Amino acid sequence: MSRNTGQGRKTIAGRVSAAAASVPRHGLARVLSKLGVCSRSQAEKAVRAGRVSVDGRVVLDPELPADPTRQRILLDGEPVGEAKRVYIALNKPRGTVVSAADERGRDTVYDLLKEAGLPWLGPVGRLDKASEGLLLLSNDSTWAARLTEPRHHVDKTYHVQIDAIPDDALLKRLVQGVMDDGERLAAKRAGLLRVGEKNAWLEIVLDEGRNRHIRRLLAAHGIGVLRLIRVAIGSLALGELPKGHWRHLRAEEVAALSR
Repeated sequence: MSRNTGQGRKTIAGRVSAAAASVPRHGLARVLSKLGVCSRSQAEKAVRAGRVSVDGRVVLDPELPADPTRQRILLDGEPVGEAKRVYIALNKPRGTVVSAADERGRDTVYDLLKEAGLPWLGPVGRLDKASEGLLLLSNDSTWAARLTEPRHHVDKTYHVQIDAIPDDALLKRLVQGVMDDGERLAAKRAGLLRVGEKNAWLEIVLDEGRNRHIRRLLAAHGIGVLRLIRVAIGSLALGELPKGHWRHLRAEEVAALSR
């Protein structure tokens, strides 16, 4: 019986050891980012600057494994805890940069938020400087990653003004796609919204996003983009949100995007 008890103890010890090994341990910078305290790059800079301590010891290596559930982490002498999750929608104006700071001194989306009293928020995806419309920001990195991972295929809807009058054949070619610099660029759907004398508006839906995807796709067919506005991400529409303004997402909107 004692031999069986010993085997039982070994089995239990093995399970405990395996369970402990399965606990995720991330680098310190990533831990701070996942807690919603700051961005990953900001966390790396803070650690290297000696502003972060773990269990009373200053850490200078941003990749040092850390566990906030078992260790006391301080940033600038203040305990680090999980920040309240914040999710906002912003109507990005044309000409603003999606960056916390711009080396050329251009206006950024954070200039629109600086008086709002919000915690650090990271952009969920990107819009280039010349594009406008719906941009999401959050300090929930897990939620953001789910929305931006290509395998989840979250639809993004754009209204695009082009410098040509399209025909049905062009719309079909946009869906069929092209190869550009080794990447396949295609629309999930493309339709005509309205036509003017020399230009037209299209509605283009993407379920994956590559750098300057729509502009490159249209350029491959000799067509230039005059305006590009993102009007929806998944089920969330830009709606009547004024340009340059933002609002908190409702809980049901956050949940719907998560699905």
